[in-house]
Amino acid sequence: MLKLRFILSILCLLPFWSQAQQPDTARPADPIRNIELENVDIAPGAVDTKGWLLLDRDIQLELDGAVENLYNFKFDRAEKQFRSLRRRYPNHPMPYFLLGLSTWWKIVPTNVQTKQYDKLFFAYMDTAVVYGEKLYEQDSKNYEACFFLAAAYGFSGRLHAERGNWPKATISAKRALKYVEISNEANGLSPEFLFGQALFNYYSVWIPEHYPILKPVLLLFPKGNQQLGLQQLRNVSENGFYTGTEARFFLMRILNNEENNPATAMPVARYLATTYPDNGYFQRFYALLCYNEGEFRECERVSREILDKINRGMPGYEGISGRYATYFLGWMMQNKYKDLAKAKDYYQRCIVFAESTGDTDGGFYLYANLNLARMAAKEKDKQTARRYYDIVKEKSERKSEQYREAKEYLKKNKK
Repeated sequence: MLKLRFILSILCLLPFWSQAQQPDTARPADPIRNIELENVDIAPGAVDTKGWLLLDRDIQLELDGAVENLYNFKFDRAEKQFRSLRRRYPNHPMPYFLLGLSTWWKIVPTNVQTKQYDKLFFAYMDTAVVYGEKLYEQDSKNYEACFFLAAAYGFSGRLHAERGNWPKATISAKRALKYVEISNEANGLSPEFLFGQALFNYYSVWIPEHYPILKPVLLLFPKGNQQLGLQQLRNVSENGFYTGTEARFFLMRILNNEENNPATAMPVARYLATTYPDNGYFQRFYALLCYNEGEFRECERVSREILDKINRGMPGYEGISGRYATYFLGWMMQNKYKDLAKAKDYYQRCIVFAESTGDTDGGFYLYANLNLARMAAKEKDKQTARRYYDIVKEKSERKSEQYREAKEYLKKNKK
């Protein structure tokens, strides 16, 4: 259900996510150079971009550190620079969108569960919309205004979808799509404009293949090109200043989750985790890939870092990241170091983290209980084994091996 909700939100919000989260500060590349004009409706010299902050090289250099701080969860430092930009350009959507983006990334590490930033987030995005629409009303060829309108409407729609407010999500998505379609005319102006098209090209093909029930919905959209979408994402990740990191974020997720290619996703995850080492989301995703790919030494290092940052109360490090890290460390203590006492401690902490965030439907929660049950059974501690196997039976699929194992143990070891 969580994955389906994520896919539905992308389907509604494909357009806007494109313009979304900005920074690839590691590559402060000139957005005008190395542009391929094939299949581009407007060449760079055909539009008057005077006054566009999005393409302003000086603004990019100024914000380079700010966007790096944003993605590295140094929100106070980033927002200080964004507010400085707002003082100089109070009637431009960019500073309000960036402040909204910073607020968005305070929500992301909780898997969008926390609601404490909702009002502030919507206020920033609504303000970006107000100023973006004013710019667009003055000049219908102002593709920069379209960029920020699509982005602001898109992010608002995504959060409305996560909150189950589908009427508002749908309205935002339609408005975002309108401005994405317009801004696509300007792909040649900057790789930033290509991001939305990349996501649409990929997911408009992937979604109906994996969720046939949604095929009728996709008939309302233009035909996509899945491989072209991946190619475009790679292009944006390498050349986008504002959307480069967001492109890498999606590329990492797509390669691992949709393409089932963790080996290809690994270098992308490693780049994000090492470039932004205090981003809890990037770190835990990287730890997950290291675990799945058998890079246990690196997985252990990152997992210990995550727990240390949770203990220090660093922004973006909370129960979900703790659940990942404690499970990985528990598994390694059990299977690599043969230290069962420490393994039990980590598994128990994993269970506590999972219960604190409500993530008790399978996953790490299920396997932490299963491993504790097996260790207790091996030690002839029937009471403890039964307690954990009861949870395994309750949380696992009825046709799964875990369910059968729990059922058989409970049947043979009745009270």
